[in-house]
Amino acid sequence: MALKLNTQAPNFTLDSTSGSAFSLQKEMEGKPCILYFYPKDFTMGCTAEACEFRNEFAEFQGVDVPIFGISKDDIPTHLKFKTQYKLPFELLADTAGLVTKMYDALVPLIGIPNRTTYLLDATHKIIGVYDNLLYPKGHISAMLKTIKKELTKES
Repeated sequence: MALKLNTQAPNFTLDSTSGSAFSLQKEMEGKPCILYFYPKDFTMGCTAEACEFRNEFAEFQGVDVPIFGISKDDIPTHLKFKTQYKLPFELLADTAGLVTKMYDALVPLIGIPNRTTYLLDATHKIIGVYDNLLYPKGHISAMLKTIKKELTKES
């Protein structure tokens, strides 16, 4: 189960592939963004999802919506994954799984990270959610559709 629409996204700080800590509240103040949670670097579904975000990156960049991928992998693993697949966005390391838990992005009973994507508006209210472990490519089209619907009406 994902967090509900129209609720405030919890703030967090995690290590980033940028080389510094990423704080949602600090780095994204007054800006919308995508936070996508995924199970593990280098797995088939997660690689497909990351590459789909990469392939559609210009669409997100065109509407000034940064993307951040979050998994329990550590920074060295994220850096290899990011380099190998030429990912133009940052990956965040939630090695303890605390942020994944805060965002209710765990598969019930099993406790592994789920494939959950959130679109946050400029106030970090959740305006889009896609939660589907088995269909990685649906996240991107769902987010683009929500961006066009929600963020363009704010302009």
